[in-house]
Amino acid sequence: MPLKIAILNTFNEVRKRTENICKPLVIEDYSVQPIIDVSPPKWHLAHSTWFFEQFVLKKFKKNYTVFDDDFAYLFNSYYNNAGERVLRPNRGLMTRPTVSEVYEYRQYVTEHINELLKENQSDKLLELVEIGINHEQQHQELLAYDIKYILGNQPTFPKYDGDIFLQEEKQAQKFISFKEGVYEIGHKGDDFCFDNELGVHKVYVQPFKISNKLVTNKEYLEFMEAGGYQDFNLWHAEGWDFIQKHDLKAPLYWHFTKGGWKYYQFDGLEEIDPNLPVMHISYYEAYAFAEWKKMRLPTEFEWEIAADQLNYGQLWEWTASAYQPYPNFTKADGALGEYNGKFMVNLQVLRGASIATPKNHSRKTYRNFFHSSLQWMFSGIRLVSR
Repeated sequence: MPLKIAILNTFNEVRKRTENICKPLVIEDYSVQPIIDVSPPKWHLAHSTWFFEQFVLKKFKKNYTVFDDDFAYLFNSYYNNAGERVLRPNRGLMTRPTVSEVYEYRQYVTEHINELLKENQSDKLLELVEIGINHEQQHQELLAYDIKYILGNQPTFPKYDGDIFLQEEKQAQKFISFKEGVYEIGHKGDDFCFDNELGVHKVYVQPFKISNKLVTNKEYLEFMEAGGYQDFNLWHAEGWDFIQKHDLKAPLYWHFTKGGWKYYQFDGLEEIDPNLPVMHISYYEAYAFAEWKKMRLPTEFEWEIAADQLNYGQLWEWTASAYQPYPNFTKADGALGEYNGKFMVNLQVLRGASIATPKNHSRKTYRNFFHSSLQWMFSGIRLVSR
Protein backbone atom coordinates (compact mmCIF):
# COMPACT_ATOMS: atom_id res chain seq x y z
CA MET A 1 0.00 0.00 0.00
CA PRO A 2 1.46 3.43 -0.95
CA LEU A 3 2.58 5.48 2.04
CA LYS A 4 0.08 8.27 1.33
CA ILE A 5 -2.89 5.88 1.32
CA ALA A 6 -1.64 4.11 4.45
CA ILE A 7 -1.33 7.41 6.33
CA LEU A 8 -4.75 8.56 5.11
CA ASN A 9 -6.38 5.33 6.32
CA THR A 10 -4.58 5.50 9.66
CA PHE A 11 -5.55 9.14 10.07
CA ASN A 12 -9.24 8.36 9.63
CA GLU A 13 -9.07 5.34 11.92
CA VAL A 14 -7.40 7.36 14.67
CA ARG A 15 -9.87 10.23 14.36
CA LYS A 16 -12.77 7.80 14.67
CA ARG A 17 -11.24 5.99 17.67
CA THR A 18 -10.91 9.21 19.65
CA GLU A 19 -14.61 9.83 19.25
CA ASN A 20 -15.43 6.21 20.11
CA ILE A 21 -13.57 6.61 23.43
CA CYS A 22 -15.99 9.43 24.26
CA LYS A 23 -19.16 7.63 23.16
CA PRO A 24 -19.97 6.20 26.63
CA LEU A 25 -19.90 9.70 28.14
CA VAL A 26 -22.93 11.83 28.89
CA ILE A 27 -22.84 15.47 27.93
CA GLU A 28 -22.11 16.60 31.51
CA ASP A 29 -18.86 14.57 31.53
CA TYR A 30 -17.26 16.50 28.67
CA SER A 31 -16.30 19.75 30.41
CA VAL A 32 -15.21 18.58 33.87
CA GLN A 33 -11.69 19.25 35.18
CA PRO A 34 -11.38 17.91 38.77
CA ILE A 35 -7.63 18.64 39.06
CA ILE A 36 -5.01 20.47 37.02
CA ASP A 37 -3.60 17.24 35.57
CA VAL A 38 -6.99 16.17 34.16
CA SER A 39 -8.15 17.90 31.00
CA PRO A 40 -11.85 17.82 30.02
CA PRO A 41 -12.71 15.30 27.27
CA LYS A 42 -14.07 18.19 25.18
CA TRP A 43 -10.66 19.84 25.37
CA HIS A 44 -8.86 16.69 24.17
CA LEU A 45 -11.26 16.39 21.23
CA ALA A 46 -10.60 19.99 20.23
CA HIS A 47 -6.87 20.18 20.98
CA SER A 48 -6.01 17.10 18.89
CA THR A 49 -7.99 18.75 16.07
CA TRP A 50 -6.30 22.13 16.51
CA PHE A 51 -2.94 20.37 16.15
CA PHE A 52 -3.81 19.33 12.57
CA GLU A 53 -5.27 22.74 11.75
CA GLN A 54 -2.33 24.65 13.19
CA PHE A 55 0.59 22.58 11.90
CA VAL A 56 -0.82 21.03 8.72
CA LEU A 57 -3.80 22.81 7.18
CA LYS A 58 -2.69 26.40 7.79
CA LYS A 59 0.68 25.59 6.28
CA PHE A 60 -0.19 23.33 3.36
CA LYS A 61 -3.80 23.88 2.25
CA LYS A 62 -4.28 26.78 -0.12
CA ASN A 63 -7.00 29.24 0.81
CA TYR A 64 -7.78 27.30 3.97
CA THR A 65 -10.29 29.07 6.21
CA VAL A 66 -9.79 28.53 9.94
CA PHE A 67 -12.91 27.05 11.53
CA ASP A 68 -12.99 29.57 14.39
CA ASP A 69 -10.38 32.21 15.15
CA ASP A 70 -10.84 31.76 18.92
CA PHE A 71 -10.03 28.05 18.90
CA ALA A 72 -6.26 28.57 18.63
CA TYR A 73 -6.38 30.44 21.93
CA LEU A 74 -8.83 28.03 23.57
CA PHE A 75 -7.18 24.75 22.55
CA ASN A 76 -3.45 25.36 22.29
CA SER A 77 -1.75 23.39 25.06
CA TYR A 78 1.84 24.49 25.74
CA TYR A 79 3.18 25.69 22.37
CA ASN A 80 4.47 29.18 23.11
CA ASN A 81 5.53 29.57 19.49
CA ALA A 82 1.89 29.11 18.44
CA GLY A 83 0.63 32.03 20.51
CA GLU A 84 -1.35 32.76 23.66
CA ARG A 85 -3.57 30.13 25.28
CA VAL A 86 -6.00 29.44 28.08
CA LEU A 87 -4.08 28.43 31.20
CA ARG A 88 -4.15 24.72 31.91
CA PRO A 89 -6.06 24.95 35.24
CA ASN A 90 -8.83 26.89 33.45
CA ARG A 91 -9.68 24.37 30.75
CA GLY A 92 -12.63 23.12 32.77
CA LEU A 93 -14.16 26.59 32.99
CA MET A 94 -15.06 26.62 29.31
CA THR A 95 -18.70 25.67 28.76
CA ARG A 96 -18.37 27.29 25.34
CA PRO A 97 -17.82 26.24 22.64
CA THR A 98 -20.39 23.52 23.05
CA VAL A 99 -19.61 19.83 22.66
CA SER A 100 -21.58 19.75 19.42
CA GLU A 101 -19.51 22.65 18.06
CA VAL A 102 -16.32 20.78 18.93
CA TYR A 103 -17.55 17.74 17.02
CA GLU A 104 -18.36 20.01 14.07
CA TYR A 105 -14.81 21.33 14.32
CA ARG A 106 -13.44 17.80 14.26
CA GLN A 107 -15.47 16.91 11.17
CA TYR A 108 -14.42 20.12 9.41
CA VAL A 109 -10.71 19.55 9.98
CA THR A 110 -10.91 15.82 9.20
CA GLU A 111 -12.56 16.53 5.87
CA HIS A 112 -9.94 19.13 4.96
CA ILE A 113 -7.07 16.79 5.86
CA ASN A 114 -8.62 14.12 3.63
CA GLU A 115 -8.87 16.60 0.76
CA LEU A 116 -5.30 17.75 1.31
CA LEU A 117 -3.83 14.25 1.37
CA LYS A 118 -5.56 13.40 -1.90
CA GLU A 119 -3.87 16.33 -3.66
CA ASN A 120 -0.49 16.64 -1.91
CA GLN A 121 2.12 13.88 -1.58
CA SER A 122 5.09 15.81 -0.25
CA ASP A 123 7.32 14.09 2.29
CA LYS A 124 7.11 17.05 4.67
CA LEU A 125 3.31 16.96 4.67
CA LEU A 126 3.18 13.23 5.31
CA GLU A 127 5.72 13.61 8.11
CA LEU A 128 3.60 16.26 9.85
CA VAL A 129 0.40 14.26 9.47
CA GLU A 130 2.15 11.24 10.95
CA ILE A 131 3.27 13.35 13.93
CA GLY A 132 -0.32 14.55 14.31
CA ILE A 133 -1.61 10.97 14.25
CA ASN A 134 0.80 9.93 16.99
CA HIS A 135 0.00 13.07 18.95
CA GLU A 136 -3.71 12.22 18.84
CA GLN A 137 -2.96 8.65 19.92
CA GLN A 138 -1.19 10.07 22.97
CA HIS A 139 -4.32 12.05 23.76
CA GLN A 140 -6.43 8.92 23.39
CA GLU A 141 -4.50 7.43 26.27
CA LEU A 142 -4.75 10.64 28.26
CA LEU A 143 -8.49 10.59 27.62
CA ALA A 144 -8.70 7.19 29.30
CA TYR A 145 -6.78 8.50 32.33
CA ASP A 146 -8.92 11.62 32.56
CA ILE A 147 -12.26 9.89 32.06
CA LYS A 148 -11.38 7.44 34.82
CA TYR A 149 -10.46 10.31 37.14
CA ILE A 150 -13.66 12.19 36.34
CA LEU A 151 -15.87 9.14 36.95
CA GLY A 152 -13.76 7.67 39.76
CA ASN A 153 -14.10 10.80 41.87
CA GLN A 154 -17.89 10.92 41.77
CA PRO A 155 -19.87 9.69 44.80
CA THR A 156 -21.66 6.92 42.89
CA PHE A 157 -18.57 5.58 41.03
CA PRO A 158 -20.33 5.32 37.64
CA LYS A 159 -19.29 2.68 35.14
CA TYR A 160 -17.59 3.38 31.83
CA ASP A 161 -18.59 1.12 28.96
CA GLY A 162 -15.20 0.29 27.50
CA ASP A 163 -12.64 -2.52 27.21
CA ILE A 164 -9.73 -1.08 29.22
CA PHE A 165 -9.01 -3.80 31.77
CA LEU A 166 -5.95 -5.48 33.23
CA GLN A 167 -5.23 -9.18 32.88
CA GLU A 168 -3.56 -11.47 35.41
CA GLU A 169 0.00 -12.43 34.53
CA LYS A 170 0.02 -16.19 34.91
CA GLN A 171 3.66 -16.96 34.14
CA ALA A 172 5.76 -18.25 37.02
CA GLN A 173 7.74 -15.53 38.78
CA LYS A 174 11.42 -15.45 37.82
CA PHE A 175 14.23 -12.95 37.43
CA ILE A 176 15.89 -12.82 34.01
CA SER A 177 19.67 -12.37 34.06
CA PHE A 178 21.64 -10.06 31.80
CA LYS A 179 25.40 -9.86 31.53
CA GLU A 180 27.43 -6.74 32.06
CA GLY A 181 28.54 -5.08 28.89
CA VAL A 182 28.05 -2.33 26.37
CA TYR A 183 24.62 -2.11 24.74
CA GLU A 184 23.08 0.15 22.10
CA ILE A 185 20.12 2.25 23.21
CA GLY A 186 17.68 4.30 21.13
CA HIS A 187 15.40 3.97 18.14
CA LYS A 188 16.72 2.39 14.95
CA GLY A 189 15.02 2.06 11.60
CA ASP A 190 12.83 4.24 9.40
CA ASP A 191 9.52 3.73 11.18
CA PHE A 192 8.01 6.50 13.29
CA CYS A 193 9.46 7.54 16.62
CA PHE A 194 9.50 10.71 18.71
CA ASP A 195 12.59 12.88 18.78
CA ASN A 196 13.41 11.95 22.39
CA GLU A 197 14.05 8.34 21.27
CA LEU A 198 16.73 9.43 18.83
CA GLY A 199 20.45 9.55 19.26
CA VAL A 200 21.39 5.87 19.19
CA HIS A 201 24.22 5.51 21.66
CA LYS A 202 26.09 2.97 23.72
CA VAL A 203 25.73 2.46 27.45
CA TYR A 204 27.67 0.27 29.84
CA VAL A 205 25.62 -1.67 32.37
CA GLN A 206 26.55 -3.90 35.27
CA PRO A 207 24.99 -7.40 35.38
CA PHE A 208 21.37 -7.31 36.51
CA LYS A 209 18.34 -9.51 37.05
CA ILE A 210 14.88 -8.18 36.18
CA SER A 211 11.48 -9.61 37.08
CA ASN A 212 9.39 -11.18 34.34
CA LYS A 213 6.21 -9.98 36.14
CA LEU A 214 4.79 -6.74 37.42
CA VAL A 215 4.17 -6.30 41.14
CA THR A 216 0.65 -7.46 42.06
CA ASN A 217 -2.06 -6.00 44.29
CA LYS A 218 -1.40 -8.79 46.79
CA GLU A 219 2.27 -7.86 47.07
CA TYR A 220 1.46 -4.18 47.39
CA LEU A 221 -1.15 -4.86 50.08
CA GLU A 222 1.55 -6.69 52.04
CA PHE A 223 3.68 -3.56 51.82
CA MET A 224 0.79 -1.43 53.08
CA GLU A 225 -0.08 -3.81 55.92
CA ALA A 226 3.58 -3.94 56.96
CA GLY A 227 3.48 -0.18 57.55
CA GLY A 228 5.08 0.90 54.29
CA TYR A 229 3.33 4.26 54.30
CA GLN A 230 4.41 4.91 57.90
CA ASP A 231 8.14 4.07 57.59
CA PHE A 232 10.08 7.14 56.49
CA ASN A 233 13.20 5.02 56.03
CA LEU A 234 11.74 3.61 52.80
CA TRP A 235 11.03 6.91 51.11
CA HIS A 236 12.91 9.68 49.39
CA ALA A 237 12.67 12.79 51.56
CA GLU A 238 10.57 14.51 48.90
CA GLY A 239 8.28 11.49 48.60
CA TRP A 240 7.86 11.25 52.38
CA ASP A 241 6.98 14.93 52.60
CA PHE A 242 4.49 14.54 49.75
CA ILE A 243 2.58 11.60 51.23
CA GLN A 244 2.50 13.30 54.62
CA LYS A 245 1.17 16.54 53.17
CA HIS A 246 -1.52 14.78 51.14
CA ASP A 247 -2.23 12.01 53.67
CA LEU A 248 -1.63 9.26 51.12
CA LYS A 249 -1.97 5.69 52.36
CA ALA A 250 -2.74 3.71 49.21
CA PRO A 251 -2.67 3.85 45.41
CA LEU A 252 -5.13 6.15 43.65
CA TYR A 253 -8.75 4.93 43.57
CA TRP A 254 -8.26 2.65 46.59
CA HIS A 255 -10.89 3.13 49.33
CA PHE A 256 -10.94 1.54 52.77
CA THR A 257 -14.44 0.39 53.72
CA LYS A 258 -15.89 -1.71 56.53
CA GLY A 259 -15.14 -4.79 54.46
CA GLY A 260 -11.54 -3.79 53.76
CA TRP A 261 -9.89 -2.23 50.72
CA LYS A 262 -11.78 -1.75 47.47
CA TYR A 263 -10.88 0.14 44.33
CA TYR A 264 -12.54 1.92 41.47
CA GLN A 265 -12.14 0.38 38.06
CA PHE A 266 -14.18 1.16 34.95
CA ASP A 267 -16.77 -1.37 36.15
CA GLY A 268 -17.35 0.66 39.32
CA LEU A 269 -16.20 0.20 42.91
CA GLU A 270 -15.21 -3.44 43.42
CA GLU A 271 -13.17 -5.88 45.45
CA ILE A 272 -9.43 -5.69 44.84
CA ASP A 273 -8.21 -8.59 42.73
CA PRO A 274 -5.00 -9.71 44.48
CA ASN A 275 -3.57 -11.31 41.34
CA LEU A 276 -3.76 -8.31 39.03
CA PRO A 277 -0.81 -5.91 38.67
CA VAL A 278 -1.01 -2.97 41.05
CA MET A 279 -1.68 0.25 39.14
CA HIS A 280 -1.92 4.02 39.67
CA ILE A 281 1.42 4.04 41.47
CA SER A 282 3.60 7.15 41.75
CA TYR A 283 7.36 7.03 41.44
CA TYR A 284 7.56 7.87 45.14
CA GLU A 285 5.53 4.74 45.93
CA ALA A 286 7.36 2.53 43.42
CA TYR A 287 10.69 3.49 44.97
CA ALA A 288 9.47 2.91 48.55
CA PHE A 289 8.03 -0.49 47.63
CA ALA A 290 11.33 -1.51 45.99
CA GLU A 291 13.19 -0.43 49.13
CA TRP A 292 10.84 -2.50 51.28
CA LYS A 293 11.48 -5.55 49.06
CA LYS A 294 15.24 -4.84 49.27
CA MET A 295 15.29 -4.51 45.49
CA ARG A 296 15.32 -1.55 43.11
CA LEU A 297 13.70 -0.16 39.99
CA PRO A 298 15.43 -0.75 36.64
CA THR A 299 17.14 2.06 34.80
CA GLU A 300 15.52 2.87 31.50
CA PHE A 301 18.56 1.36 29.77
CA GLU A 302 18.24 -1.94 31.65
CA TRP A 303 14.55 -1.96 30.80
CA GLU A 304 15.18 -1.47 27.08
CA ILE A 305 17.90 -4.14 27.06
CA ALA A 306 15.47 -6.59 28.67
CA ALA A 307 12.34 -5.55 26.78
CA ASP A 308 12.37 -8.33 24.18
CA GLN A 309 12.19 -10.90 26.98
CA LEU A 310 9.44 -9.12 28.91
CA ASN A 311 5.70 -9.41 28.44
CA TYR A 312 5.22 -5.67 28.78
CA GLY A 313 2.31 -3.47 27.75
CA GLN A 314 -0.28 -3.55 30.52
CA LEU A 315 1.12 -0.68 32.58
CA TRP A 316 3.74 1.99 32.11
CA GLU A 317 6.68 0.98 34.28
CA TRP A 318 8.62 3.43 36.42
CA THR A 319 12.37 3.44 35.93
CA ALA A 320 15.15 4.87 38.06
CA SER A 321 16.17 7.19 35.22
CA ALA A 322 15.63 10.92 35.11
CA TYR A 323 14.23 12.24 31.84
CA GLN A 324 17.27 13.62 30.04
CA PRO A 325 18.27 14.02 26.37
CA TYR A 326 20.20 11.31 24.59
CA PRO A 327 23.59 12.21 23.08
CA ASN A 328 23.15 14.27 19.89
CA PHE A 329 19.50 15.03 20.69
CA THR A 330 18.29 18.03 18.69
CA LYS A 331 15.03 19.95 18.84
CA ALA A 332 13.08 20.90 15.73
CA ASP A 333 12.70 24.56 14.93
CA GLY A 334 9.57 26.39 15.98
CA ALA A 335 6.58 25.07 17.91
CA LEU A 336 7.19 21.38 17.21
CA GLY A 337 10.55 21.74 18.94
CA GLU A 338 8.57 22.29 22.16
CA TYR A 339 7.08 18.78 21.95
CA ASN A 340 9.56 16.96 24.18
CA GLY A 341 12.81 18.79 24.73
CA LYS A 342 11.62 21.54 27.03
CA PHE A 343 10.31 18.99 29.54
CA MET A 344 13.68 17.36 30.17
CA VAL A 345 13.97 18.44 33.81
CA ASN A 346 12.53 17.15 37.12
CA LEU A 347 10.67 14.25 35.49
CA GLN A 348 11.10 10.48 35.63
CA VAL A 349 11.08 8.06 32.70
CA LEU A 350 8.51 5.28 32.35
CA ARG A 351 8.84 2.52 29.78
CA GLY A 352 6.54 0.07 28.05
CA ALA A 353 2.87 0.85 27.35
CA SER A 354 -0.49 0.39 29.04
CA ILE A 355 -3.92 -1.11 28.47
CA ALA A 356 -4.96 2.36 27.27
CA THR A 357 -2.14 2.68 24.73
CA PRO A 358 -3.54 2.56 21.18
CA LYS A 359 -2.64 -0.36 18.95
CA ASN A 360 0.64 0.12 17.06
CA HIS A 361 1.61 3.02 19.31
CA SER A 362 4.09 1.18 21.55
CA ARG A 363 7.71 0.17 21.04
CA LYS A 364 10.55 -0.71 23.33
CA THR A 365 12.35 2.62 22.74
CA TYR A 366 9.30 4.74 23.68
CA ARG A 367 10.18 7.14 26.53
CA ASN A 368 7.19 8.29 28.55
CA PHE A 369 7.73 10.80 31.35
CA PHE A 370 5.81 12.14 34.33
CA HIS A 371 6.44 13.88 37.62
CA SER A 372 7.31 11.57 40.50
CA SER A 373 4.17 12.42 42.47
CA LEU A 374 1.57 11.53 39.83
CA GLN A 375 -0.70 8.49 40.14
CA TRP A 376 -3.52 9.10 37.68
CA MET A 377 -1.80 7.50 34.68
CA PHE A 378 -1.83 3.71 34.23
CA SER A 379 1.50 3.00 35.93
CA GLY A 380 2.99 0.00 37.75
CA ILE A 381 6.15 -1.54 39.14
CA ARG A 382 8.74 -4.00 37.82
CA LEU A 383 11.68 -4.82 40.08
CA VAL A 384 15.36 -5.58 39.68
CA SER A 385 17.05 -7.72 42.31
CA ARG A 386 20.09 -6.26 44.02
